[in-house]
Amino acid sequence: MKENRAHASHVADSLLQIEVELRSIGVWQEQPLPPEAFESTQPFCLDTMNFTQWLQFVFVERMKLLLEAGQPLPSVSGIAPMAEEYFRGRSESGAKLIQALAHMDNLLSGE
Repeated sequence: MKENRAHASHVADSLLQIEVELRSIGVWQEQPLPPEAFESTQPFCLDTMNFTQWLQFVFVERMKLLLEAGQPLPSVSGIAPMAEEYFRGRSESGAKLIQALAHMDNLLSGE
């Protein structure tokens, strides 16, 4: 049980770091997305929101809810490669965000 709490604490810290990085590159949104943005049938809601919106409004929010409810966390995560693809060719550097996501991937995958 103690190990689970420690793991959850590391995941919570990692979520906070992801939020910090989203804010530092200026993509954190204070206003929520319209409800229809969440009606996507595409992976990462690619048809209704951009990747950083998905991170903020779907991934971070769902992970927080799982942690707060003491629910099992996903055991597989591959978000860092999606972030690498998203930031390729963009003016803003997402290097620190990609590092934070890779850390989350490792935590969830048990590496």
